[in-house]
Order: sequence, then C-alpha cells, then structure tokens
Amino acid sequence: MESALQSLTTEQPNLESQALDTKSALEIATIINNEDSKVAAVVGKALPQIAQAIDAVADALARGGRLIYIGAGTSGRIAALDAAECPPTFSTDPKQVQFVIAGGERALGRAVEANEDSPKLGQCDIAKVKPSKKDIVVGIAASGRTPYTVAALAYAKKKGAKTIGVSCNSNSLLSQAADIAIAAEVGPEIISGSTRMKAGTAQKMILNMITTGAMTRLGYVYGNLMINVSPTNEKLVERAITILSKAADTSRTRAAEALSKSGRSVPLALIMLKTGASVGEAKRRLKAARGNVRRAIESSGSAKPSDTR
Repeated sequence: MESALQSLTTEQPNLESQALDTKSALEIATIINNEDSKVAAVVGKALPQIAQAIDAVADALARGGRLIYIGAGTSGRIAALDAAECPPTFSTDPKQVQFVIAGGERALGRAVEANEDSPKLGQCDIAKVKPSKKDIVVGIAASGRTPYTVAALAYAKKKGAKTIGVSCNSNSLLSQAADIAIAAEVGPEIISGSTRMKAGTAQKMILNMITTGAMTRLGYVYGNLMINVSPTNEKLVERAITILSKAADTSRTRAAEALSKSGRSVPLALIMLKTGASVGEAKRRLKAARGNVRRAIESSGSAKPSDTR
C-alpha cells in the first residue's frame, strides 16, 4: 500500500509549497493560485477522451439510459454536486443523472473514508442501482486505485454498462477498468496528498464538461443559452424571460407572455416565439425532436421572424 501510494504523482511532495507554514496569508494564496492555474492546461490534454465521454453520455441518455457517478470521499462529493446540479440547470429527471458515494449520503457531510478500501462495498452499492447496457457509469478517483470505485466500475462493465474512469494519475487501475479513460495528471498537491485541491478542481472541470457537453448535444442548450432552466423562483423566472428575449430577439413583455402561456416551459415558449406555433403544436414538435429545441424550431423548415415591438 505504502509503495503504491508513493509512486503516484498526486502523492509526491510539491517543491513550490515547501515551508508553506512559514508563509504569509498572501504568499499562501499566491502559491495555491499559481498551482491552480496549471489545472486547465492539464485537463486540456485530456480533451479527446472527454469528447468521447460527452458523446457516450449523450447517446446513453438519448436511449433512455442513466448517467451514474460513483466515487469515494472528495471524488464522490464532487460527483454528487454535478448530479444534483443537472435537474435545475437542464430540467432533467433526477433519476437520469445519479450518484453513488462510499458511505451513502451521510458521507456528503461527514468523512467515512474507511469504506473506500472495500471492493465488496463498491460492488454492493453499484448493484443497488442495477446498471444495465442502457446506462453509462463514471468512476471518479484521484489516485485511480481506490478499491471501492475500481470494483464498482468493473461490476457495472460486467453488467453491460459503458464505463468511464476519471483520475489524476496515468495508467491506473481505474483507467484499465474503464472503456474510456480520462486522466488529468495535475501532479503534486500544495499540501501533499490533499487531493481535494488540484485533483478535485480537475475532476470538477471534467464532470462539468461531460454533463454540459452531453446536455448541449441533446439540444437542451440553444446557442449558449440555458433554455432548459426550470423557473421555480422569482430569480429564475426573470432569467427565463431574459433568455427568451435574447433567443427570440423579442421584447421582454412578449417573452413573459409566451412563458406564461407555455406553463413556464422555456423550451415550449421559445418554440412558440420562433415559429408562431400554439402550445399544443410546440409540445408535438418538441416531442418529435426528442427534446432538442433547435430541431423542434427548425422542423418546419424555417423559423418565424420575431416580433421585436
């Protein structure tokens, strides 16, 4: 165990942060910021694999499958955050993007790291959500060797699910267990072994790319506008009106009217504004386009010019 950990780049001492405990607050913040600035470039080297993951997730969701994250500790908590953000951002069903974390949901607020050493627990926990060939399972582990996560991914693969491994060390056990291996080698952490830092940042960036990319491919984004947002409070209603006004190049008054007529469905309101369709027709178009708003708008061959009065 000791030799295996010592060989990982994420566990190596960081020469830039030696004597960190003797530095001023500004010096500490500067050192951390300098190291953090390297993360995006490292993630950039994995873009081809991230693109594969985006297409694989979009394909699974389009076929009625699920995206299931699994991880332990920091990795599991980052996965949980990304899964929790998908419904309010893209109006996805909570069952579409799920997370499994070692120790269960109580591990979100309390460290139960001992569970990550158990392959059996990993297999049992992923088995509870019944992964199938329709699903895609993403294992996240900074080290790439977490027994819980590696075993869970292997189990999901055996059940026919497509698998993705996200780690911060190359040639890891997690990468070997995955159909698509994404490795962002961020190197030594500011505090040796504290993978909640650069490794956690890299993982957050990668998961953001995967879900945002997949949802965009599915048509839940129009241009660069979040047109699948759920307007469930006053702030989000205002945001929805602004989005509709921009997307349809129309007045806020007209955008608000369309949003109201659509039953607060931003996609339906946009289709109505762009094509002149009734609510019923907009629903039929959106269903025929399998939720892809642009396809629903363009299905008639041309969009109706917006009334900008």
